[in-house]
Amino acid sequence: MNDYMTALHQRFYREPDFAELEKEIEQTRQEVRDCLDKLQRRKLMQLVDAQNLLREKISLASFIAGFKLAWGIAKELEADGLYSFDYEQEQRACKAVEQEVTPHVKETG
Repeated sequence: MNDYMTALHQRFYREPDFAELEKEIEQTRQEVRDCLDKLQRRKLMQLVDAQNLLREKISLASFIAGFKLAWGIAKELEADGLYSFDYEQEQRACKAVEQEVTPHVKETG
């Protein structure tokens, strides 16, 4: 199921545009990188890679949680019978609303 959720995430998730923030982060990373020796730069890149992986995993977990919530809500609504459409019942409800609204319209008109 995780593969299916990953595919749904890839299909429907659109990453928000944080261009300014990403630019600031990259600029700061470059400034820090310039102050480090080779070993420290490698550690910095490992940190950045781990942070990116964590962000991807959090995004997928959030998507899955939202999907499960929506699925649960849909199942509850279906159990209550709100998805069954009875045309005659809908027409009666519309006429009842019209009758309630019409006297108020005549009084104010």
